[in-house]
Amino acid sequence: MKDYQLVIIGGGLSGLAAGIRFARFGGKVLILEQHHTPGGLNSYYRRQGFLLETGLHAMTNYAPPQEKHAPLNRLFRQLKLSRKKFITHQQQRSEIIFPGQASLFFSNDIAQLTEEITRVFPAEADNFRYLLKIVREYDPFIPKKFISTRTKLKQIFKHPLLIDMLLCPLMIYGNSSEHDMDFDQFVIMFRAIFLEGFFRPQGTIRDFLDYLLKHYLDFGGKIQFKSQVTGLDIKGRTVRAVHLNSGEKIKCQQVVSTIGLPNTLRLADKTDRREENKLHGRMSFTELITILPAGQQKPEYRDRTIIFYNFGSYDYCRPVKAVDPSWGVICFPDNFSGLESKEYFQIRVTNPANYMIWRQADGSRYRQLKEEWKEKSNKMVEKIIGNYRQNIVYEDSFTPVTIEKFTAKAEGAVYGSPTKIKDGRTACNNLFIAGTDQGYLGIVGSMLSGVTMVNIHILR
Repeated sequence: MKDYQLVIIGGGLSGLAAGIRFARFGGKVLILEQHHTPGGLNSYYRRQGFLLETGLHAMTNYAPPQEKHAPLNRLFRQLKLSRKKFITHQQQRSEIIFPGQASLFFSNDIAQLTEEITRVFPAEADNFRYLLKIVREYDPFIPKKFISTRTKLKQIFKHPLLIDMLLCPLMIYGNSSEHDMDFDQFVIMFRAIFLEGFFRPQGTIRDFLDYLLKHYLDFGGKIQFKSQVTGLDIKGRTVRAVHLNSGEKIKCQQVVSTIGLPNTLRLADKTDRREENKLHGRMSFTELITILPAGQQKPEYRDRTIIFYNFGSYDYCRPVKAVDPSWGVICFPDNFSGLESKEYFQIRVTNPANYMIWRQADGSRYRQLKEEWKEKSNKMVEKIIGNYRQNIVYEDSFTPVTIEKFTAKAEGAVYGSPTKIKDGRTACNNLFIAGTDQGYLGIVGSMLSGVTMVNIHILR
């Protein structure tokens, strides 16, 4: 029987980071990944010669190499990666647009958003500077009870539209709760998106994953693909071994799980199904990826990286229907500074979706729903960027069901459970949660989560 000091469940970015951190000190570590490629939510697949990325619109938490205390650079030091050799491309500028109401541009320089708010909401300029002071001084990682962000922002701002516009990108890119947001999570996302900002690494997500995987293997780490964990062998409060779908049993001294709190508890058999269902997140999405000839990109949008849009009142929640196209994201993944021009360019449109409706749809109804959603979503998007769906080279889409299948995130909830285990501890004294349900979000955040859990609970 194989025996490891550390077994990591899930080969996503938090699992890879945890594995690298432990392996670089000579630890005997095994990552178990149920699919044939690493990455989890941030992975890739090929269709008709095109490499299509899942999850990666952009990385957050940008920082230049000289900012040693920035999350991105701390992460690279912890993993013994060269930050100077890590080529990055910053966003040009992004936009929060509530058509017919207001529009705000922002970039990786907070001064632009400050100027925009001063222009559009002049009476709120000083209040926004006060919020910046709060965000910079606040520690979101001290465990505390839920603090309503909406209540907090209403104490600072007088204009409800500004509150919704600030919440829109932060919720869409990292909020597991409906309607409101834990203020701790708001601070984390505000720093990641507004104070630090968006960027892409050189190449594709495959290049980044290959880079991390090679680094992990060079340190002596092991990984098994197509190895789904089906249960944990627990005695008392200690995990002794993990069971795989192949029937294999692997002994271990410590376990880090990156597959979310509900799935981890199911493996540990520490709660009944009804209680487990209460931990499921409800926020999932559909995404449409359209590939078009490069010459077809409209000049007025070549400097846009991401557009966050909302028609009407803004309520971040699971829609009643299969998809709510009234709010979402339009991403231009080729519109980052310094990227070389290509023969084709992509537009990715993301909208909130109801997992239950997609789950219950049979084959023909599922395909019909896809076509209906695509048509309704396109009508909304065209109100912002005009008719873009001409001379389509290739088009693909995925739904909450796809997300659940390939990431193991219950109900396709990309940001996991609203219940976050900030210290990573579970009822078992050697089983720890890392990744989304530990409370870190985004690529840099999820990787820092894996590193932090290893540092705090295992290396010590």
